[in-house]
Amino acid sequence: MLTTKKMAWKTMVTELLWFLRGDTNIKFLHDNGCHIWDGDYVKSGRTDGELGPIYGSQWRSWPAWIQGDLEDIDQIANLISELKTNPDSRRLMVNAWNVGELDQMVLPPCHYGFQVYTRELSDDEQRARCHPTTPNAWDDLKEFAQLTGNSVEEVAKAVGISTRAISLMWNQRSVDTFLGLPFNIASYGLLLELIAKAVNMLPDELIGNLGDVHLYNNHIEQAKEQISRTPYELPKLNINTEFWPTENGSCGEGPLDATAVFNSFKKDDFCKCLLEEDIQLTNYESHPAIKAPLSN
Repeated sequence: MLTTKKMAWKTMVTELLWFLRGDTNIKFLHDNGCHIWDGDYVKSGRTDGELGPIYGSQWRSWPAWIQGDLEDIDQIANLISELKTNPDSRRLMVNAWNVGELDQMVLPPCHYGFQVYTRELSDDEQRARCHPTTPNAWDDLKEFAQLTGNSVEEVAKAVGISTRAISLMWNQRSVDTFLGLPFNIASYGLLLELIAKAVNMLPDELIGNLGDVHLYNNHIEQAKEQISRTPYELPKLNINTEFWPTENGSCGEGPLDATAVFNSFKKDDFCKCLLEEDIQLTNYESHPAIKAPLSN
């Protein structure tokens, strides 16, 4: 989250949850006070609230002909499944650039895909995470696993300790540097945090591959104002998983059921809870907002 200008945190969270719901109707955004898609919607001339098969549709219901039948592929569910069963895969990707449906979208995807990568945490990294009062906790866990005949991963999972780190890289074809890019960075940062939390991994690197990076002429003075400001300390993100589905079918007890978690995002009441109560920033201090026109 930028601190050199105040950012619309709730708006950004609303849009990301909208994507993860698989929603393409503007109603959810409006119900939660988000209007960043209004310009594209008005420009499209539509009146039914639909924005076409944009991000949410492609992420959660990519249409594909499989053995003669038209089926929807849930890329998010597939990603979570692979993270749980094959975390070393080099195919942990989600794509929004469906060339067969671009002409049906009010705006072809700017950030058109992302990829995640995981790695095992080293012993040194695990020891560095130990609380000062329990400096040998990681070595004790490994010894316990050996004595009981279980894997380190199984024991760590049982007690809620992450054994892997996860990074996310997104690709973007066009970048509005002043208005859009700060939003994209924070949004994909939050997505990384949500995935990491659901699959019990530590969020690691956030990487952006950016093409056609531009600063509009009517944003130049605003950009000069922003770079004259001294940044504040970054805020902290708190994600409450108390009501997230767990593997034993309850909430708040035991390892999370990552697939069920992301399926829950599709429910209105669950998303409302996430938006208002369970995804929060603390100590967000920033300079005042800087207004600039959106170029649709």
